[in-house]
Amino acid sequence: MPRPQKKRYVCCMPQNKEFAPMHTSCEAPVTLTVDEYETIRLIDLEGVTQEECAVQMHVSRTTIQGIYNSARKKIADALVHGKRFMISGGDYIVCQHYAAQCGRGCHRHCHKHQCSMNHTEDQ
Repeated sequence: MPRPQKKRYVCCMPQNKEFAPMHTSCEAPVTLTVDEYETIRLIDLEGVTQEECAVQMHVSRTTIQGIYNSARKKIADALVHGKRFMISGGDYIVCQHYAAQCGRGCHRHCHKHQCSMNHTEDQ
């Protein structure tokens, strides 16, 4: 029996959940999970290391590496092929405890967007 997947902690839900080029192809949209979005946000936008990202999201560094690689491949597919992409789903928990427990990316992001820190899960 496989080991159950750990929920990944994310700071806030994305403010925009769908993106599309002006001239969208008829192909199915690319779907980025919320935890993939959070990994891209932390590593590429906030500049944290994969190890810091793993600590903040409460998973191993190798898990973060896999999530990050998957997210980048999906984004590249959407950009290169002119596909619409959406952010939805995943196995995550929205962080309630930003402060000392969370990394620097969470603290800065939540103050900037004044997001509510509710404990929710996307089903």
